[in-house]
Amino acid sequence: LSRMSLSVGQPNATSWRGFVFLGFSSFGDLQLLLFVLFLCLYLVTLTSNVFIIIVIRLDSHLHTPMYLFLSFLSFSETCYTLGIVPRMLSGLVMGDQHISYVGCAAQMFFSASWACTNCFLLAVMGFDRYVAICAPLHYDSRMHPILCAQLIGISFLNGYLFGLGMTLVIFHLPFCSSHEIQHFFCDTPPVLSLACGDTGLSELGILILSLLVLLVSFLFITISYVFILAAILRIPSAQGRKKAFSTCASHLTVVIVHYGCASFMYLRPKASYSLERDQLIAVTYTVVTPLLNPIVYSLRNRAVQTALKNVFQRRLL
Repeated sequence: LSRMSLSVGQPNATSWRGFVFLGFSSFGDLQLLLFVLFLCLYLVTLTSNVFIIIVIRLDSHLHTPMYLFLSFLSFSETCYTLGIVPRMLSGLVMGDQHISYVGCAAQMFFSASWACTNCFLLAVMGFDRYVAICAPLHYDSRMHPILCAQLIGISFLNGYLFGLGMTLVIFHLPFCSSHEIQHFFCDTPPVLSLACGDTGLSELGILILSLLVLLVSFLFITISYVFILAAILRIPSAQGRKKAFSTCASHLTVVIVHYGCASFMYLRPKASYSLERDQLIAVTYTVVTPLLNPIVYSLRNRAVQTALKNVFQRRLL
């Protein structure tokens, strides 16, 4: 691979124009099996999320803030997987694990942006559940269309700004020691580990950005659920408490898995990186977690199930 000299201030450092993924290189003959497994999961994920978006769009009963946020979460998850999984599948079946320098930066930017957007959307959905349970009589007046549009716009804008920040923090560094990424996509920890020179400030920058995204959004979710729990405990009947909690159970499941994986990957020092362990966690939040959205949050929801039946019936008539 050819090299490119860096700017003034790094006279002896060089930057690779491309990188090579080594994430699945140690699996040998199992790569074809992994391709089939990941392809099946990806097709189910892509189809389910797109179908949920279409159903929510077509059924007027689902034109509420809760399902509006859910449709945008499905859209964000779909875009996130589109930036990672097809390239990973291509590498598994074609054997070409090379990616250009610009392509790696673009993949990191989009994957980080959509991942951050997911965090903010989950926080918005937690706020929506708080208003629905703690102030049900004022729900329609408070969660009006303008506010919903603003919350969605802020989530996407912040996601792109944080994604851009993370990408700039990484790609202003020189890469002179190696061009082999011990991973299957351009994630921040494995790419940062290739940088030469002092990376202390960059590690601190990534940690601060990750803390702002994960902890701030998770704090909003936690505060929302503290008030939600207090409101549920004041409900006199056990059936009423169960019904109120059931509206939050799916959201909590997605939050726990999403934030658990993301926190493990990004809120830790560079010295604790591990190839095998990190790849397992990365597969979870790039392939498995996006599948939880339509299955756990949507397809087990009675309103969505009814909407699915109505859509099928209209198409068959």
